[in-house]
Order: sequence, then structure tokens, then C-alpha cells
Amino acid sequence: MAMSFDNIRTGKKYYLKNFGEESTFEVHEVMGNGDYRVKDIHTLEMFFLSELIKYGKGKDYTFEEVPG
Repeated sequence: MAMSFDNIRTGKKYYLKNFGEESTFEVHEVMGNGDYRVKDIHTLEMFFLSELIKYGKGKDYTFEEVPG
């Protein structure tokens, strides 16, 4: 079961799958507009979480915290 974005915490790592795209990232900053600045843990690219869900949620949508 996918968790809510309301439960996201700075410094934690998360996994998101949406429309076949998979991302594992660490949250660096909670923005004032309800968005999150995150860093991909594989490529080290910085981006906003909203970029991953800008087309909505697909049938394969999964969002969960990465343990450890």
C-alpha cells in the first residue's frame, strides 16, 4: 500500500514507481508550497518531487519509505 506525501520527512529515503518509471531518492528540503526538493540516490541529481507525479498517478503507482 502506498503511503501519503504528508508523511515525508527530511533526510529519509523513499521509492516511487509511477507510469513504469522508478526512482529512489532522499528528501533534502520541504518547500513552502507543499513540494519537496529531493536527490536521486543513484545519479545524485536534484529535482522536485512534483516532477515525478506531474502527469498524475498511474496504475502501477507505488510510494514507500526505504528502510535503513
